[in-house]
This record gives sequence, structure tokens and C-alpha cells, in this order.
Amino acid sequence: MQTPPVLLRADSMTKTYAGVRALKGVSFDLHAGEVHALVGENGAGKSTLIKIMTGAVAADSGSIEVAGRRVTHMDPHAARALGIAAIYQQPALFPHLTVAENIALALESASVWRRVDWNARRRRARDLLDRVGARIDPDRSVETLSMPEQQIVEIARAVGADARVMIMDEPTASLADREVEHLFAVIARLRERGTAVIYISHRLDEVFAIADRITVLRDGESVGMWPARAIDRAHLIRMMVGRDLSTVFPKREVTIGEHALAVRGLRHRASGVFDVSLSVRRGEILGLAGLVGSGRTEVAEILFGLRPADAGDIWVNGATVRIRSPSQAIARGVGYVPEDRRQHGVVLDMSIASNTSLANLSGVARAGLINRTAERAIATRYIDQLRIKATSVDADVGSLSGGNQQKVALARWLSTNPSVLILDEPTQGVDVGSKAEIHELMGALAARGLAIIMISSEMPEILGMSDRIAVMRAGTIRGTLTRAEATQAKVLELAIA
Repeated sequence: MQTPPVLLRADSMTKTYAGVRALKGVSFDLHAGEVHALVGENGAGKSTLIKIMTGAVAADSGSIEVAGRRVTHMDPHAARALGIAAIYQQPALFPHLTVAENIALALESASVWRRVDWNARRRRARDLLDRVGARIDPDRSVETLSMPEQQIVEIARAVGADARVMIMDEPTASLADREVEHLFAVIARLRERGTAVIYISHRLDEVFAIADRITVLRDGESVGMWPARAIDRAHLIRMMVGRDLSTVFPKREVTIGEHALAVRGLRHRASGVFDVSLSVRRGEILGLAGLVGSGRTEVAEILFGLRPADAGDIWVNGATVRIRSPSQAIARGVGYVPEDRRQHGVVLDMSIASNTSLANLSGVARAGLINRTAERAIATRYIDQLRIKATSVDADVGSLSGGNQQKVALARWLSTNPSVLILDEPTQGVDVGSKAEIHELMGALAARGLAIIMISSEMPEILGMSDRIAVMRAGTIRGTLTRAEATQAKVLELAIA
């Protein structure tokens, strides 16, 4: 069988930022009609490499060839002209324009004297959407589309621009399982047309499901390339992190104490949550499972006072309480790390020290003034305790990797000395090394007597870290499983049936 031609080749790429070598002679190639996965921990060099491929930054040295021809100058315009398109986790569409208008902006040349043929725009948009298997009305405003629908529009736009190389950077981070299946079907159509895909993801199950080849970057270097069928998960993780991980889910056996939180008959009509009853004990990790839209996050927000309950009873440490606001939740010893850490978990433009004290200003303020020395001391303690990789407590959180941002979000709530900690997708979008560290930290917190409610869409995480699993469907708890009796099949049965 003849090997498909090479569409893209990067040879011996180097890049240095402020004295730090981000890439150290990395080589990479991509064949027509293949999916080549690019994996590695945060900071491994993946983003730098794709920025060079798309012309966003210039390499210090090395060469790029597209379809056998060397590219002497690569910028975003040249990359688009060469058929290279990038689809990012957050689609870059104009929300107040229609689907057809967004597609047209990328494909039509501008002219002040040119009249817009609106019917032709709609026909072209509809044709491109049909080619990727999407049933989306071209006249719909982008702001009404779901995240996966916006991603499909971006893919359709790239198809219309005759993209031969598509770079997909964490495309499934916010997608449900069925939406991931649809995206994979779209990728299959692209492969049939000869389009090549560079697929970047921390979700290794997806990598093995979709990729033909896998290249691993570590510390700015390529440590190897393998056909996907020639490497297993354990070996791949070892190559990514440079060490053996005895397990990604280092579950500790700890003594389970008294009830830290219990709810009965919880309801919030506007959120579609009704008759939720659950409990979590000191030292216990309660997994909250279910499909996207089942009500898991809504329950977390009710418990934290973001959505005050219409009805139901809540007990914290044995006492009946009313939680009508986050401040009341904090006062009762409840902390909440939300799913979207960049939007709600941390303030990217603020320092680690300032982020750490945000939920506990009373602990570092006197007479309305923040004691910066005390604030920095607390932040330093959590940098050491959580092994946050940063130059200092004054570093902006936006400069940290995703895993370290998540640790800062944890530090904020740990500084309030909570008895109950709610973690919504605690390892979403972080690499396997950081994921193992966060899991180890969760075990350590449970061993100290903290009660943890963990919401996760990753089945291995739910099964690997939970002492019990409460499964939600359609706004209520459909069943609770012990660690011993929980299996993937049983969890899915409760979530779907």
C-alpha cells in the first residue's frame, strides 16, 4: 500500500522566549488523510510548535515544507493561503453575526463597490455545512449556537477555504460524549477528502480512538513518534511525563468520619433540579456523575448559594443551615472550585498572592486594609504545600500552566479552612502529570478529614477517585453506588436508562 504524500513537514524547529528554550530541534511531519496526535504535558512545546506552523510566531531556526515546497516566510496570511487552518478550544467567531456571515468573512474578498449576494452566501454556507454533516441554519446567530456547533462552523469555514491541514487544539474539552462522536464523524469525512489533522488533546482515550500516529513532546523536545496501534497507554504516559506513574488515580484508604454535609429534597425549579438527596462524610470523596445537562453543576451552585434552593433541607456538620449566598456558604465551611477556572476559578491578571486571599480577605485585612505580608505568607505556604510551579507569589496567574492555575484555585478555598469542598471538573484540560498531582492532593485533603464532592465527566476519574458515586439524570439522583459495586456499565445505566 502506497504511503500518502507528506503535506506538512517541520524540521529541527527551535524557539526561545526570554532565555527559555521552548522548542529544542523538534521535527514533525503530517501525511495526507491522516490524524497525527501531538501530546505532552503543559509546557512541553505543543502550543509553540502550532503557533509556528500557523505563522503566529517565527521560529529561531528550522524549516517548514508544505506539499514538498519549502516556506521561506510564514505568517498567518501565508498559512491560510497554504491551506493550514487551526480550530481552537474556544471558537473565534463573531457572536452577533449569522453563521453565513461568519463563513463569508473568511472566504470573501473585500470591496466597497461589491454588492452582497445574500442568497449565494446562504447557499455556500449550507453546502459547506452539509459537507461536514451539520444541520445548522445559515441564518442563525452564532451566539445561539452551542460550543460544538460553533466548532463545526469553524470546520466548515476551513473546508470552504480549501484547508488541507487542520490543527485541532483540545477540541473536545467542553463537549459531551455524543458531541465528541459527531466531531469524530466530521474528522472521518475530512480524512476521506485527503485533509490531514493535527490533533492535540490531554484525553488519551480519544487520542487512541482517532489517531493514526502519535508524537510526544516533553520539555521542548520530541521524545518519539509511534503508530497509535504500536504503543499502549502506560508507555505513552511514561514518555509524556518522563517517569513511571504507578497510577493516575492514587486513591488513599482513609478513615471515613461523621457527615460533613447532607441534603434532602433539594429543589430549584428554574434549573430543573428536583428532589436531590445526598450526603458526604469527612474523609470521603463523593463522585457526582451524569451526562452533561443532568444537573450536576446546578446542584453544586445551589449548595454554594449561587442558586438559592426553592425547597429542601441542608445540614453542615450536623446543623441545619440556610445557604442563600456564597458568603453564607463560606461562613458554613463550604468551598467551591467551578468548572471554568479561567472565567470563575481564578483572576488571570492578578498575582498568586491576591488570588489566594480573595475568598478570605478577613483573614489578611485589618481596618479595611490588606496586610500584604500576611497575604504573601499564606500564598507561599500553599505554593509549597500544593507544589505550584511559579517564579514567585507575585507572578500573574495567567502566566501559569493549566494545572498550576487549578492549584491556585484550590489554594483560594483551602485558605478559608473549609470542611466541605466541591470540585467541578477538577482536572479538565490539564496534562496527565498535573492530573496525577491533583488526584494525589485530593487524597491528602481527604486524609486530613475534608469532605469532597467531585463532579467529573471522565469515567476513569469517577471510578478511580470516588468512595461512593451518586449518578444524576434529568435533575435528580437516580442511584448511588459504593466503590466496590461501581462499574462503568452500572454508572452509564443509571445516567442514561
